[in-house]
Amino acid sequence: MFTGLVQSIGTIRTLARGPAGARMVIEARDFSVRDLATGESVAVDGVCLTVTGTSGATFSADVVPETLARTTLGTARPGRRVNLERSLRVGDRLSGHWVQGHVDATARVAEVRRTAGDHRLRVDLVPEAAPFVARKGSVALNGVSLTVASLEGAAFEVALIPETLSATNLGQARRGTVLNVEVDLLARYLERLLQHGRGTGAFLAEPSPAKGLGSRKEGR
Repeated sequence: MFTGLVQSIGTIRTLARGPAGARMVIEARDFSVRDLATGESVAVDGVCLTVTGTSGATFSADVVPETLARTTLGTARPGRRVNLERSLRVGDRLSGHWVQGHVDATARVAEVRRTAGDHRLRVDLVPEAAPFVARKGSVALNGVSLTVASLEGAAFEVALIPETLSATNLGQARRGTVLNVEVDLLARYLERLLQHGRGTGAFLAEPSPAKGLGSRKEGR
């Protein structure tokens, strides 16, 4: 679990592809790589990966074919700069929103608009993902927790503050840039409940004594 607050920008140094996916080596000199443990989770451009080893200022991670096919890591090349975030520890402040590192879709930047004191990205979503994004709701782009500023059909806008522009790779985004998108976790579960329960609340209904689950007694 992550919060969408990027801690460092790393650089992909090597990417060795094979039948089982790819092994990626990422350099992150200001990311406390020496503190990473094998098996720990790190979000790389919003994709949850497992650390397989460390060496100096680099760490390695394996990327399975499913992840390569569904995220921008599938087109990654050495030299690419990626957002990095270590997994959330119990007791940490949740300053962003719940981010799992499970990318729902990729989306293309349709427009970058800069005005005095305002920097906005307009992003075109695939139609299937559009219902999960709400105005003033949360969305993660390349692992960055953002608030949806406006919404029109399958397109939405986010406003980037100077800190986000300097501390993440979204400052490099241009028209046509493809980003990893993770919708709000609550939207995913709500859709699942509506799909199977159709809003009846059947799962939360009190068990029926006829099914052998006992009956509720007054005062319990």
